[in-house]
Amino acid sequence: MGVDMVKITISGHPGSGTSTLVGQLELILNWSSLNGGQIFREQAQKEGVTLAEFGRMCVSNLDVDRELDEILQQRMLANNADIVESRLAGWWAYKLNLDCVRLWVNVSEVERAHRVTKREGISLDDALEANRKRLDVDLQRFDELYGLNPEDSTPYSHIIDASSLSIEDMVEQVLLILEEKQ
Repeated sequence: MGVDMVKITISGHPGSGTSTLVGQLELILNWSSLNGGQIFREQAQKEGVTLAEFGRMCVSNLDVDRELDEILQQRMLANNADIVESRLAGWWAYKLNLDCVRLWVNVSEVERAHRVTKREGISLDDALEANRKRLDVDLQRFDELYGLNPEDSTPYSHIIDASSLSIEDMVEQVLLILEEKQ
């Protein structure tokens, strides 16, 4: 793999540990990252609205979502980061024919809910319910926008089941995958 190009995309459902994984890879490899949520926050600020207001704009106007995804794809093509993290990053790398590792981090529904309870201080039942609602809304939106399901394994070069892995174990697996790619 060359310098100054997307080397890996990391995707997974909320609570799957993708952000923690990206942070560890940045530190270990001294790589830069781009997060779809970062673009969301930048655009909300640009519009002069809160994140909640911008989220409602995305739900009520699918063109806002399309614009965010277009920005992410443009930045991927411009080689703005070594690591790109978003739910659809693997799909975009696949569709853009980027020569990179496209990783899906799979974590069981219950484990994701446990992680959300730790992060947000809510009950397990509330976390399960919130995760299910968010997943349903997101799956419907991605299907309506692009006819895509993030869980479809088609674009991913690698899938890690991280339900029972520590962050150290996840990082070790990803480093081995990256080493194989070189």
